[in-house]
Amino acid sequence: MLVTVTERTREIGIRKAIGARRRDILLQFLIESMVLSGLGGLLGIAAGWLIALQIGSIKIAGGTLPQPVVSIPSVLLAFGVSVGIGLFFGIYPANRAAGLHPIEALRYE
Repeated sequence: MLVTVTERTREIGIRKAIGARRRDILLQFLIESMVLSGLGGLLGIAAGWLIALQIGSIKIAGGTLPQPVVSIPSVLLAFGVSVGIGLFFGIYPANRAAGLHPIEALRYE
């Protein structure tokens, strides 16, 4: 997210110059951070579920392995932790973006 803020410094300057408030910039980057980490969490949940299905179908010489169980509460907890991590690690870059001065941001190359 720090790299995103650095790459989009001019965009932030333009938005602030035309009237975007600190809160608007802060929300933009916090929501973006949570969406990205939420998508990563969903991909991780899908991969874990597919791996659990594959492990459940493995046959060994003495029988079969115990069937893995993927419960809804554990999936919701994993997704919540993923979004929470995005929120936590998005706070500093969002504050940094919201604190930029429009003139300095527009001058940035």
